[in-house]
Amino acid sequence: MANVVVLRLGHRKTRDKRVSTHVFLAARALGANGGVLCGEEDETILGSVRKVSEKWGGKFPISFARNWKKELLRKRRQGFTVVHLTMYGEKLMDRIGAIRRKKRLLVVVGAQKVPPEAYSLADYNISVTGQPHSEVAALAVFLHELSNGKELDARFPGARIRIAPSARGKRVMKGAKRAYKTHLYK
Repeated sequence: MANVVVLRLGHRKTRDKRVSTHVFLAARALGANGGVLCGEEDETILGSVRKVSEKWGGKFPISFARNWKKELLRKRRQGFTVVHLTMYGEKLMDRIGAIRRKKRLLVVVGAQKVPPEAYSLADYNISVTGQPHSEVAALAVFLHELSNGKELDARFPGARIRIAPSARGKRVMKGAKRAYKTHLYK
């Protein structure tokens, strides 16, 4: 899969805290390589996502950028293709083949009303569905299609905790990297 960074555009500290956190947690869990929070600075979100990565493994660098446009243009200069997820875009399934061939993707997910300029700066404006829905859902579906479902079997190096599949109950494996102790919760 491509190197994928998720840019959360227009975060509002009091209104978007939970959803912005979920955007980054879904991005991390479903194969993205990092995130950028744009809008109001919110160290709580950055810290929460960093703690999850430390505990559950893998690397997911996350940072804050005050100006979304400057960050987007900086990423473009680094060779990133910009994919803006919006219900007003082209159908995901019509464009996913071309997007999969890109090596670096900056996936833009809006919080507040997205400025019209974001649409013109994006290489792709992609719609998961033309219906109102959650940006977390759109990101999850996009990342799932991008990797052809392979993200569902991903391993997270350095994990101190992981969940073991179980038909009943909860099997939580805790320990240092590979030496897990199994705890069964019902």
